[in-house]
Amino acid sequence: MIRILLAEDMHMIRGALAALLGLEPDMEVVAEVARGDAVVPAALAHHPTVAVLDLEMPGADGLSAARDLGAALPDCRILILTALGRPEALRSALAAQVGGFVLKDAQPDQLAAAIRSVADGEHVIDPRLAAAALTAKVNPLTPRETDVLRLAAAGAELYEIARELHLSQGTVRNYLGAAVTKLDARNRLDAVRIAREQGWLE
Repeated sequence: MIRILLAEDMHMIRGALAALLGLEPDMEVVAEVARGDAVVPAALAHHPTVAVLDLEMPGADGLSAARDLGAALPDCRILILTALGRPEALRSALAAQVGGFVLKDAQPDQLAAAIRSVADGEHVIDPRLAAAALTAKVNPLTPRETDVLRLAAAGAELYEIARELHLSQGTVRNYLGAAVTKLDARNRLDAVRIAREQGWLE
């Protein structure tokens, strides 16, 4: 029997997934959580075979939860289920040793098949997303440039970014300027737009 932990913050979607998977003869949903930071405690309590994690959740996103779960319970396989089919998210998921990455608009039988494959130690990636990842641009931003741009995207002022990242305002300006140049953007707002569209501010 494949024991499943479901992590999805939207109650209706989580309930529908639990009901659908409960119809499968070889699957049992043993835990349901609505927050990313609840994944590891639930997994340690219920020892699921596969954790199905939404990419976007409060508390901790799916990738952070996947990394924490991999460290806490290495035998638990992980499948990311998301509406955000961004190539950068797929790359991050693979770096986090996730076993599968499936879009939420997949058919129920496809999701069940993906869970079985991941439980068997295979890797499952939505073919549309895999194709997009092969042709997508590689993120040219450094981690620090990404941090600065992410805070700018959230509306933080220069001095707030400097304080948050323990940098001087001049250094923050330099990082923002580098991001604008690397993204061939017109200005800071345009750089934020480009980075968001590419999924580089996840």
